[in-house]
Amino acid sequence: MVCQFPEAAAVTNSYKLSGFRQHRFILLQLWQSEVSSMPWRKEQTADLQRVLRDVDSEIPLVLVSGNHDVGNVPTPETVAEFQQTWGDDYFSFWVGGVLFLVLNSQFLYNCSGCPALKQAQDAWLDQQLRLAEQHRCRHAVVFQHIPLFLQSIDEDDNYFNLTRAIRRELADKFARAGVKAVFSGHYHRNAGGTYQNLEMVVSSAIGCQLGEDPHGLRVVVVTAEKIIHRYYGIDELSEKGIGDDLMDLMKKK
Repeated sequence: MVCQFPEAAAVTNSYKLSGFRQHRFILLQLWQSEVSSMPWRKEQTADLQRVLRDVDSEIPLVLVSGNHDVGNVPTPETVAEFQQTWGDDYFSFWVGGVLFLVLNSQFLYNCSGCPALKQAQDAWLDQQLRLAEQHRCRHAVVFQHIPLFLQSIDEDDNYFNLTRAIRRELADKFARAGVKAVFSGHYHRNAGGTYQNLEMVVSSAIGCQLGEDPHGLRVVVVTAEKIIHRYYGIDELSEKGIGDDLMDLMKKK
């Protein structure tokens, strides 16, 4: 996912994410071998880190943990491994009056192996949402690996969404705090829906596809008034580039 902020002004980053050239960043939801496959995992990690070194150093990378990073049932050990390799598993940052919250959604899926870590994230999230509500930020946006829901807040529980009770509680919290959108992956297909004024955006993968979507990425443009996003297949992006309408928005000052 590539995010762009054409009308952003001052930048204040909770975790010192510096170098927001033209206020853009790349969001990566990692997908490696399962945490138990240590030999392959080490090779994959080294390979990915090598590739990421070729990304323009002035464009920050924002990494979101998922089930292939900390496990379907995370433990203090798997979370610590992620933190040592990639950094914090949940955090917030500001870009031009927009508050971004990055969550470890594996805690929300199954925290039986690390209840204290989930409690810590819950307390932190409540504090961040109070901040968003009090500061009346331009927008508040959440990034998490597992979607709240795929199409509807009332859909049945399955492997690719959060349980009804948890998703409803979170969605209500987000809506009260003024969160405009939640961006997720995990489903390996494009999906999404709305709940009150909250948009749930589920993006397919640049790698393994489980549906009929092309390998690709989502481009997100944030203006003072709205959040616009579009999924592009890699071939389409290579042949035609980003649409003129999005490019025009990116060029605005």
